[in-house]
Amino acid sequence: MDCKSEESAQRADSQAFQEPEGPPEAGGEDGLSESFQLLQMDVEYEYPEETSPANSATWNSVGAAWSSKNVQRKQRHWERIVSSKKSKRKQERERRKAKRAEDPGKGTCPQHSKRFLKALTKEKLLEAKHSGPRLCIDLSMTQHMSKKELSRLAGQIRRLYGSNRKASRPFWICLTGFSTASPLYEECLRMNDGFSAYLLDVTEEDCFSVFPLETLVYLTPDSEHPLEDIDQSTVYVIGGLVDESIQKKVTFQKARDYSVKTARLPIQEYMIRRQNEKNYHSEILAINQVFDILSTYFETRNWPEALKKGVSPGKGYILQNSAE
Repeated sequence: MDCKSEESAQRADSQAFQEPEGPPEAGGEDGLSESFQLLQMDVEYEYPEETSPANSATWNSVGAAWSSKNVQRKQRHWERIVSSKKSKRKQERERRKAKRAEDPGKGTCPQHSKRFLKALTKEKLLEAKHSGPRLCIDLSMTQHMSKKELSRLAGQIRRLYGSNRKASRPFWICLTGFSTASPLYEECLRMNDGFSAYLLDVTEEDCFSVFPLETLVYLTPDSEHPLEDIDQSTVYVIGGLVDESIQKKVTFQKARDYSVKTARLPIQEYMIRRQNEKNYHSEILAINQVFDILSTYFETRNWPEALKKGVSPGKGYILQNSAE
């Protein structure tokens, strides 16, 4: 009896000991499940449905379609520009054709190709080398010029050469005192397309060493002698000097040092001073303006017409017959 009572008591104690463990285990499972649910909610919040792979593919396809439309729009815009340019070129060709039909005698061989005209220009320039008037640009005074002044001088050389190419009776041009290692040469290459192929002479020697002194006439605004005519046996020298400080008599003094004849353009003989607000009057011209005057006179033998070509109103001079 005692043994059975004892075993019953042990079983009761064991049940009493195990029964309380049930609820905590169930509560643990519920707590763990609730934690997983909260974690899933956090994940869904951080990564909403629109970032799912399917939606990402949709956005990529939309972006690709938009990019494709943008490319097509740009392509259509470019095609319109090209079409417009072609139309303008066609209209310009028709306009020139109609103009030539109205005045067939005007212009230099308008019916010929560009290649033919280029060859014709080359032939005229080479002919001037042997029988035409000669023009020398003295570039031996550029060592003290600023970068800005060198750029301006390089631009003047380009315009001078362009005018000579278009002239019906071109000069043969020689650039003296011009080193290929000089800053001016580098500036000419930078600013002037095809400068190395210009049809002219280039030498590092001074003009007083290249030509006989008796054949030279140095053109300077400080000379007392006006230029009356252009002689094809004479070499006319223009000082390649752009000096913003306007140093006077630089070229005149250089010519005197070598006992070379000097002359000035006949501005005083054919033009008069024009009153202006700044009371500014100057006979100092750029080298391309001097050349335009010489070239026009050589073709027309008319000084007023030549001076009108090269002396801009800003210099403060007008032709005598233009005065009121």
